[in-house]
Amino acid sequence: MLIAQLSDLHVRPAGVLYQGVVDSNAMLANAVRHLNALDPRPDLVLLSGDLVDAGTDAEYETLRRLLAPLEVPVRAIPGNHDDRERFRTAFAADGYLPAAGPINYVCDFDNLRIVALDVTVPGLHHGEFDDEAARWLQSALEDHRQRMTLVMMHQPPFEIGVRYLDAYLCHGGEKLAALLKRHPQVDRVLCGHVHRHMQMRFGGTLLCTAPSTTTAIALDLRPDAEPQSNVEPPGFLLHHWRPQTGLLTHWLPVGTFPGPYPFA
Repeated sequence: MLIAQLSDLHVRPAGVLYQGVVDSNAMLANAVRHLNALDPRPDLVLLSGDLVDAGTDAEYETLRRLLAPLEVPVRAIPGNHDDRERFRTAFAADGYLPAAGPINYVCDFDNLRIVALDVTVPGLHHGEFDDEAARWLQSALEDHRQRMTLVMMHQPPFEIGVRYLDAYLCHGGEKLAALLKRHPQVDRVLCGHVHRHMQMRFGGTLLCTAPSTTTAIALDLRPDAEPQSNVEPPGFLLHHWRPQTGLLTHWLPVGTFPGPYPFA
């Protein structure tokens, strides 16, 4: 099974630039074309939050228009820039979202299970893995201990060393790690939020973050670093799941590049 993970699309109303700098809508359209052209084509696309920038109806209308040409099923969760209820309305027709409360749900695909965990706090930018989220996740993981599982959430639950990002991590990371350690069927935790690809050991498994399809937040590890972003090549993750090996993750840039050349 091939699973593409796109994140932090930051779609704006038609004709409006993201942060007044880049055309995030055109960048998403490019990513959709790239995905449709892959051979073999992914079986599923995961969208790990911040699908729009300000949570407005106009942005969600533009988002649905931009996703319409995608020839692969989509599963999505909100991020801190999304509006939970407008998000729910935008994806309601797809039939996989809960009718109320956090956007938590489970999808089963043959022997692989995807658990979507909404840790967003409406009106704030950090995430929260609180007691309610812990009870829901515990129940979802207890249901199928023998089925390989991916957990998707928006904010990563650990400090990454970039001062201005660490202010908006998911609180309750120790609680989440302890829960995951009791469930070795979790092969990967998939996050967005940081506009960069990172990976580390967490809760007895691997956790990775996806790059953004628009700007990259600067990797500045100085303790006095100020918030800044760069227009780096946009990208996404392609997770290749096989029963024999589990999940192998590739980082792919979006675009057209010289080649192919007859050497390896």
